[in-house]
Formats: sequence, structure tokens, C-alpha cells
Amino acid sequence: MSGLFLSRITLRTDPSVATLAPILFDAAGRHRSEASRRLVWTLFADSENRKRDFLWREDAAGRFYVLSSRQPQDQHHLFAVETKAFEPALSPGDRLVFSLRANATIARPRGDTKRAGKRDDVVMAALKDVPKDARADRRKDLIQQEGLAWLRRQGAAAGFDFYEGGVAVDGYEPLTIRGGAKDALRLSVLEFDGMLTVREPGRFLAKLASGFGRGKSFGLGLMLLRRPAA
Repeated sequence: MSGLFLSRITLRTDPSVATLAPILFDAAGRHRSEASRRLVWTLFADSENRKRDFLWREDAAGRFYVLSSRQPQDQHHLFAVETKAFEPALSPGDRLVFSLRANATIARPRGDTKRAGKRDDVVMAALKDVPKDARADRRKDLIQQEGLAWLRRQGAAAGFDFYEGGVAVDGYEPLTIRGGAKDALRLSVLEFDGMLTVREPGRFLAKLASGFGRGKSFGLGLMLLRRPAA
């Protein structure tokens, strides 16, 4: 047993909640994921010192998928919550349709010790080596090339692989979290959709639980899976 729960959580649409929506998502100058993050946290914030032990993704406006080590608790009656134990029975060679929204980064050598350990967005890191007047033409190809290279590294560490042409990479979107603040957090998002093959189920399930890439607090890193249609 994985000890995990997969939930589909939908913001209620009845008038008592709908009237709050403009307030809940009032994100002037801020990205929507900040408001969504706070909403999802209400389902797990049972103590002031609680650390995040879940992954989440907003699949559509007001609809979230959450993978967690605890069952969500809707204490404020804001959501319709559907939860089930996450217990996929996987074997080597299983093929799965997947969708992943992730902050894909890479470590780069740095001479400045103050920036040691920092990571760069894989696309921007590749664009740095391209002349500025050629970047617009190369950008689309680099999203595919660098995105797939990053996903291949993830697969090597997490016990899965995919074949060339079996994964689409789109939706490259730079985001600024906490816009306007001096400590603004800048992330970029790549969206991966396609088919993967499980090679090592134990390693794969462990990585699913911890998530892929960075920015997990802001709705990134959760890989959604389903069996392919017969």
C-alpha cells in the first residue's frame, strides 16, 4: 500500500460559495496559483506548524487534483471532495498516459558562491547560448528539445521511459509569483502530455509521491496518470 490518497476537489457552485469566488480569487497583481494554493491549503492546515505533504494541480477553474498522505478535510464547506486510496498496481512494462505540469530546471556552474546551488529554467539556460537576434526562431525548438531532455533525466531517476515522438511539450509560460515584491519568485512552466513505460514500479511510485521539478507549492509537479484506452 502506498499510504496515499488521490482526490478530485471542486469548488462548490451554490450561491453561498459562488458569492465568495471574486474574493477568493482576487489576485490583483498576483498569479492565480497563489489564491489556489491558499484554497487547497485549507483542506490540510490542521495546525500552524504543518508542512506541506501533498501535491496539487488546478485542472480547470475551481477544480483540483490532489495527491496527499492525509485525507483532505473540508472544514469550511467550500468544496465537493471525492477521495480514494492511491494504490496503482503497476508492473514493469506497463504503459500509461500521463500529463505533467512542471518547473523544469537545470544546475549550471557558477563562479559566484552566493548563487551556488541555484538552478535555471532549462529553456532559458539553453537560450543564453543563442545570439539574441536568433532566439525567437530557436525558442520553439528548444522548448521541445530541452523539455524532453529534462523529462528523460527524470525518467532515468524515477524508473520510467518514453519513446521519441510519444510526448508533446507545450505551454511554456514564465510566471512571477508574489509580483511586485522584492522577493518575487520567478518560475517557468512546461506541460508534458503523452505515453510513458514503467520500468521500475517502486521507484516510479516513490517519485510520484514526491513530485517532479520545483514549484510544487504552486500547483506544479503532480503527474496525472491513466491507463490507455483498450
